[in-house]
Amino acid sequence: MIDRRNFLTLAGVAAGSTLILPTASLAQADISPEAVFHDPKAPALGNPDGDITLVEYFDYQCPYCKSNHPVVEKVTKEDGNLRVVMKDWPIFGAPSVYASQLVLGAQSMGQYEAGLEALMATQGKLSNDLIEKTLSEAGVDPDKAMAGYKANRKEIDALLSRNDAQAVAIGLRGTPAYIVGRDVYPGAVDADTLRKAISDARQA
Repeated sequence: MIDRRNFLTLAGVAAGSTLILPTASLAQADISPEAVFHDPKAPALGNPDGDITLVEYFDYQCPYCKSNHPVVEKVTKEDGNLRVVMKDWPIFGAPSVYASQLVLGAQSMGQYEAGLEALMATQGKLSNDLIEKTLSEAGVDPDKAMAGYKANRKEIDALLSRNDAQAVAIGLRGTPAYIVGRDVYPGAVDADTLRKAISDARQA
């Protein structure tokens, strides 16, 4: 059973509660629907003008993120009117941070999705060498991706900080985690659950 929580309730509680959360994250966190669903720096896939937005907090080393990625892709393609916002939350260590930096850096070259798909298809833990090799094989030059990151470092680092602060303030305990409409879905979800979440959000 998925421990589903109401996002708008969480947003209201976090704004004025005494929950024991890291002070820095609470100070930085804006978990209003606008901040979570429409961060202008967060990559968005699917239909950019979709009527419903699915937000995913993920880590490139998370096995459940990887195994569930084809499910998200399938539902996105089937729906045709779904906007998917990808929130890098690199919580599995230094290689996760490096992977996020490179793929977000590749966004400036129009290669974000290529980098995302390549790393999501990997198995197990990542090393910096494996990240670079995987991206190279997908046609993403790691050196150019790093240059893209360095050129936009302030914005990318700020995005990663916002993602982390939001995830902590919302109360997420790991990756993946999805937000659709008013509801938070922690952990991997099947296609039927996603379809119903999207349908419910449209009817809300």
